[in-house]
Amino acid sequence: MKNIDRDFEAFVQSRAHALLRVAYLLVGDEQLAQDHLQDVLMRMYQRWPRVQQEPDRYARAALVNRTTDHWRRRSRRREAPMPDGLTLVAADDTTAMIGRRTVLDALSVLTARQRAVIVLRYLEDLPVVEVAAMLRCSEGAVQSHAGRGLAKLRELLPNLSAALNGDSHA
Repeated sequence: MKNIDRDFEAFVQSRAHALLRVAYLLVGDEQLAQDHLQDVLMRMYQRWPRVQQEPDRYARAALVNRTTDHWRRRSRRREAPMPDGLTLVAADDTTAMIGRRTVLDALSVLTARQRAVIVLRYLEDLPVVEVAAMLRCSEGAVQSHAGRGLAKLRELLPNLSAALNGDSHA
């Protein structure tokens, strides 16, 4: 086994679970998240000598790009609309804790870019500069998407801080 293969295998073993969590939060479907992650890891392996300096950043950026494209395509197809987060949240309003499914349902009503910003910035706790680099936009654009996304989530989830701080882990 070559050193490159060992380095890549070590990266996958140490980060696969965390990257799958990011993919799941971005997509909201376990099987689709696994498919997206598998595609990203295959591309990473092909480019490993170039990306091994910052593999975590490359993997997250590739997942965001892949899932953002997925959400854009999905929102263009009117026969497969995104679920209405308001209805789904209302059903769970009686419970004391906001469940992971509720957070995913609420995230699904955001635009693809807002969803990516919320997942990376708040659920993955990345700095604005790094999120801007991954999304290839300005820090101001990240803050704008975050502000609008959080405002929408606050409408849907009255206990937003509890949802973002603990109960949203995949």
